Amino acid sequence: MLARALAAGYEVRALVRDPGPLTVSSPAPTVIGGDVLDPRAVGDTVAGSDVVLSLFGQVKGSPPALQTDGTRNIVDAMKRHGVGRIVTLSGGGLSAPLDRPKLPDRIIRFLLRKFSGPVLADAEGHLEVLEASGLEWTVVRGPRLTEKPGSQSYRVGWVGVDASTQISRDDLADFILTQAEDRTYVRQMPFVST
Repeated sequence: MLARALAAGYEVRALVRDPGPLTVSSPAPTVIGGDVLDPRAVGDTVAGSDVVLSLFGQVKGSPPALQTDGTRNIVDAMKRHGVGRIVTLSGGGLSAPLDRPKLPDRIIRFLLRKFSGPVLADAEGHLEVLEASGLEWTVVRGPRLTEKPGSQSYRVGWVGVDASTQISRDDLADFILTQAEDRTYVRQMPFVST
């Protein structure tokens, strides 16, 4: 995502927990070391931005409300700095009003709720923060991610409607980056798949 944004000519400010392993060729992003749960680091990252792409999520050992609390910090910083557009990333387990889940989709959602309930609850909490924010938000949802090369040929739909069960990380990044300027899905949760 970072290399793609820089190649497209965007000036990037990136909040990363550990800037050490970050290797990006010229042009270089502005890298801010810190944590999304630190309001000061989030504010330093958001300041001077036109749009926020929020791509963090739960990993093993994360606080239970990481995405909710981190999104709240981002929204607060956006309001302080006059930034109105945010695009976030979530999974297909997060329900959207236009979804029409088929039986396999309902089974997957049941299993997610049963075995990853706290992660799904955190994704739902982040959505509640966005819905109450008054900002131009879009939650991009994806299925299983693959390492295949991107084709830039993918579908944008809803769970159970014009959707499949996978997408390459590269194609998902391509779509997310388009949302920095595209307002088609403002206050919606499109599902992107190949």
